[in-house]
Amino acid sequence: MVQLEDLVYKSYCWCFGTTSFRTKNFNRKIEEQLLLLKNFFDLPQNTTQTWENNNDLQEQYYLYMQEKGFVSGDAQRKDKDARQKTSGLVDLGLIDSNRKLTQAGTSLLELSLSENFASDNFLKIPKDSFIYLKQILKTSITVETDTVRPMIVLLHLLSEFDYLSVDEFTYLLPLCTNAENTTYIKNQIRLLRQNQKTIDDIIISVLNSKENYQKALQYLLENEVTDDVICEVGINRKSHQYDMPYAILYRKLHSVFLDNEQEQIVELLKAIKAIKIGKWWRSYLFDTSNEKAIKNNPEEHINSNVFQNCESENDFKSAFFKIMHLFKAKATLSDYFDLNRRYVKTTDVVLFEDGLIKLDIVPKQFFNSAIGQLYQDAFVSCSLLHSDCNLEAISQSLIYNEQQIIADLNEDLGETVTTIEEAYSIVDSKRYERFEKLIESKFSDENLLTLLDKFDVREDDTINAMVTDNADIPTIFEYILGVIWYKASNRQGKILDYLKLSLDADLLPVTHAAGGEADIVYEYSETDSYPEHTLLLEATLADSTNQRRMEMEPVSRHLGNHLLATRNLKSYCVFATNDLNINVISDFRGRKNLIYCNTQNPDDYIEGMKIVPLETSDLRNIIKQGKKYPELYRRFETAFCSTEVHPKKWYDNFVKID
Repeated sequence: MVQLEDLVYKSYCWCFGTTSFRTKNFNRKIEEQLLLLKNFFDLPQNTTQTWENNNDLQEQYYLYMQEKGFVSGDAQRKDKDARQKTSGLVDLGLIDSNRKLTQAGTSLLELSLSENFASDNFLKIPKDSFIYLKQILKTSITVETDTVRPMIVLLHLLSEFDYLSVDEFTYLLPLCTNAENTTYIKNQIRLLRQNQKTIDDIIISVLNSKENYQKALQYLLENEVTDDVICEVGINRKSHQYDMPYAILYRKLHSVFLDNEQEQIVELLKAIKAIKIGKWWRSYLFDTSNEKAIKNNPEEHINSNVFQNCESENDFKSAFFKIMHLFKAKATLSDYFDLNRRYVKTTDVVLFEDGLIKLDIVPKQFFNSAIGQLYQDAFVSCSLLHSDCNLEAISQSLIYNEQQIIADLNEDLGETVTTIEEAYSIVDSKRYERFEKLIESKFSDENLLTLLDKFDVREDDTINAMVTDNADIPTIFEYILGVIWYKASNRQGKILDYLKLSLDADLLPVTHAAGGEADIVYEYSETDSYPEHTLLLEATLADSTNQRRMEMEPVSRHLGNHLLATRNLKSYCVFATNDLNINVISDFRGRKNLIYCNTQNPDDYIEGMKIVPLETSDLRNIIKQGKKYPELYRRFETAFCSTEVHPKKWYDNFVKID
């Protein structure tokens, strides 16, 4: 006889971080949080304070975050919210349990403040990503009695299969909590790809192997069904009472499928709506989400399902138990997907594209050669979590072997390169191939026009959904301007180098806490249409109090310093915004007749600067009319050389593209 105390929730999967810190601008938020924690503990009243078991200090930190604009609203449990906002950084080893910055966290913060994220390592990933990579390789998670280092398990599966599908990454990878489970999941993935198993089959088989689920099913079969019994066998993580809606659902399912009371179908739909994860049940039981259609013709919209095959009470109980826990597990794993992807993407070694998850080229060669030895550490914790150590300190398998990289790359890509420089050249060309595919799939002219419309009215959520939510909207605007200009330039030039933005492994923009220069430096070689020159593209968006007047100073400073450094007076700047202010136009037009001096040496100066202001309406017409750069260059040069001094007349008659 099963005892109630046997029916307890036990974790069966891992997840990076906590869902309470699933945030947009993930990299920037981590960097900002590190700075906030450092400054908070530098306050005289906090220097000797201990975080653990100190609710008052935790509440004070929440209020500090609130004061600095890091959190909005007013949490009911401020101490709890402060713990949740920082726990993910503890897991990553960037702070310790007392929320003090570790050596690794200090290194990341210093890097952020330096604004130097250059890809100066053999993996060709940004400096901050290299720190994240080391930290995530060291990060371990405890799942009941198991310890697992998820990044090593992911690398192991990618080495084994070359890629994971989104479903495999979402629902199966987190089930790899120990060596035995991982071997089982690998075998199941092989069967899945041979169409001999489904994702649902695999999840159910994993749950059925757990003793608490076995006992819960036995308890259900042994007892008459009551509300309390259903709540007990739901083994809810928080409280059994949270599962009370399932008792109603059970009765309605029983009425429809075992008692054949078809008139109860509409009531079944109502019971499903009362379930927090009811969407899983609705899509399983009904062929439409249109409630009106279901109510009009209930029987016509029932999907084929396991309940239709139940011939006895115990058949029905078993089916209900299986489907209830399947959907609970899928909802949990689906919820964790976003967090796991965010953490993995900070490393910039894993690509998420075309519905597949795989390693980038150089990381693939590096980790595939190391994974045999590295995997031996997949289920033991790392003592170096807080240290900013070298890769080889994490594992001797992670020693960089240049010749091995070259050999593996040649074998993988069918190349015959002999030097690492040639290898990186191949990698760079593959990167541009991926960028071209990205433009075709994500940044068609139609999508670019839609995005420009959304920038004008600041529909930020839509912009994030269309591009990325790991960059703020001004950064995305700069990126989109670069894409528009690349297409107008017939996709000539090394745009990924010209974009002075941090890009992730999927070539989408990333915003950092400090932020660098907000410009794009486009280099043009001499042609019949224009001389050799550099174009600085500057972008800004109007805020709630109208366009930032301070944008005038950095634009002219960036161009002036560039001209002083290069002495190529053919170079110029295009300034793009969604709302041109007349005095901004006037200032930029006036730069034609002003001297710009080297602040360190006033005798070193240039005379006149060409700055062309554009609005999003002009960018739209560049796209709609298929304008190409030679024509734009001539237009801007004519505008610059004109004698018109009134800013509105100058812009309307010479610059505006209509």
